[in-house]
Amino acid sequence: MSIIILAIESSCDDTSAAVLKDGFLLSNVVASQAVHEAYGGVVPELASRAHQQNIVPVVNEALKRAGVNKNELSAVAFTRGPGLMGSLLVGVSFAKGFARALNIPLIDVNHLNGHVLAHFIKVEGEENKQPKFPFLCLLVSGGNSQIVQVNAYNDMKILGQTIDDAAGEAIDKCSKVMGLGYPGGPIIDKLARQGNPKAYKFSKPHVSGLDYSFSGLKTSFLYSLRKWLKEDPDFIEHHKTDLAASLEATVVDILMDKLRKAVKQTQITEVAVAGGVSANNGLRNSFREHAQKYGWNIYIPKFSYTTDNAAMIGIDGYFKYLDKDFCSIDKPAYSRVSM
Repeated sequence: MSIIILAIESSCDDTSAAVLKDGFLLSNVVASQAVHEAYGGVVPELASRAHQQNIVPVVNEALKRAGVNKNELSAVAFTRGPGLMGSLLVGVSFAKGFARALNIPLIDVNHLNGHVLAHFIKVEGEENKQPKFPFLCLLVSGGNSQIVQVNAYNDMKILGQTIDDAAGEAIDKCSKVMGLGYPGGPIIDKLARQGNPKAYKFSKPHVSGLDYSFSGLKTSFLYSLRKWLKEDPDFIEHHKTDLAASLEATVVDILMDKLRKAVKQTQITEVAVAGGVSANNGLRNSFREHAQKYGWNIYIPKFSYTTDNAAMIGIDGYFKYLDKDFCSIDKPAYSRVSM
């Protein structure tokens, strides 16, 4: 009998639902919220309201595209955390009510684990290259920068993580100061492709071990920018491509330096990248260069699996279903990292 999972993701500002059958993705629907662009960042109250409006039509569309009737579902997987509490509550409450009405199991998923396991999403007719256990995963997004050793789908160990700002957060803040808009990641990435990554130098952190820090880079960038703007009020407009390229290159160097150290310490050469920042062109190119230079077997996700999506929640839910690792209906959402 087939295992059909309905997955729901609502941790931040994207409402998403996906349907998987025996580990293969049938549909993955995402409704994004453009309302936050005017504020230069996600407004939690607006996000939760948008989730309430989107959740029912998004789930209906996911089932429709998959060609699956709700009565065929084996379980409902949902993001329990971490994330914005108001946003999580919408998805969690819907998942609980939906599963209870159908009398099928609930499966709670850690959002960050979902990003890591996005590499195991399979699509019929496509090449499904998957990392072998154990592997290292560089998990980078707007709120998280971590190096994770993945021994099994349910056995992950954080080897290093940011002690302040995350990589994506630093890029977004620098983009905002430059007046380029939100979210800053895609904008900086696009401009960087036209600029010189060696045009400017910004400070890099000196943090022991495998932990990250990006607050110093952000401060260095802002300090330098103020100085240049005093000399030339139109400096940003004249040099934005070189600024973006240099900023991106510095972030990538910081990320890859610690990742190389992790590979050396663990002797694990199966290396993956995940999270929103894994869509960055500079980071992807650096991964390919490291694979050639150091003999790594690398795994880079499809662009559609880099941002928040329910497909990654569904594949984690599928693995948990195989182990009968279900969750009780009284488990609450949680906003802080728990991995």
